[in-house]
Amino acid sequence: MTSTERMHAGVWGRGLSRALALAALGSAVALSPGCAPKRELIPPQMLVAPYQSSGVAQGEVLWAVVPLRNESGTTSARPDEVSDAVVRAVEEAQGVRALPLNRTIAAMRALELGSVETPEDAQRLAKALGVDGVLVGTITSYDPYQPAIGMALALYGRPGSMVRQKPAETPDSRELAMAMTEQTPANTNFSTAPLSVVSEQLSGTNHQVLLDVQRYAAGRHDPKSALNWRRYVASMPLYTDFAAFHMVERLMQAETLRLVRVSPTQGEPK
Repeated sequence: MTSTERMHAGVWGRGLSRALALAALGSAVALSPGCAPKRELIPPQMLVAPYQSSGVAQGEVLWAVVPLRNESGTTSARPDEVSDAVVRAVEEAQGVRALPLNRTIAAMRALELGSVETPEDAQRLAKALGVDGVLVGTITSYDPYQPAIGMALALYGRPGSMVRQKPAETPDSRELAMAMTEQTPANTNFSTAPLSVVSEQLSGTNHQVLLDVQRYAAGRHDPKSALNWRRYVASMPLYTDFAAFHMVERLMQAETLRLVRVSPTQGEPK
């Protein structure tokens, strides 16, 4: 190799080394936290219980979720996973809390309740746990491949909880004279019947359900991921989380309507 060739090779080598160094520096700057591209954060959909705004409760309401029964006709359903998803959905709501599922199961075993079959069972469990409400539900359908899931939820209230109290008033003497000796207190039917019941079939092929999934996914996933919001219909555990949230949302709406129908002065449905 001549001196001229050696000179050109040296210049080319130094140029290549400098280019590689600049590329490495650019990569380091791009990966540094301060210079990383900022991702816009979107607040996820939130649930708000209606009890504080309706004057029913001063603090947070406490629920116990009974393990859901599998009435789907298929053994592929996982009642434990669905029940845990319902507990998580309740915990996401503002103004209401749920006991851990294992604590509810332990109380049911202590009471020798294999399941909650009657309103009386729900009342016994509510009293033992000291909760305001007991949420009982069933899995009515389950298909991990479509995906699809059907659920029914019923909320039982402990007597005197989650109901508007009749304000204290000075009774009229004529009303006292005409009153019966034994009178049924207002809202006692809440101890023998559910406060609210919701039931729905959520199919992953239904366009309205897909729109609800998209709304639920906002703020809960990376929008730049390959599947985007569709990851919630590509994974049955994630779809179960959506379904539980959707059903608890429906239950909150039903409870809001129930409290609106109850007269604040009479304590009875209008």
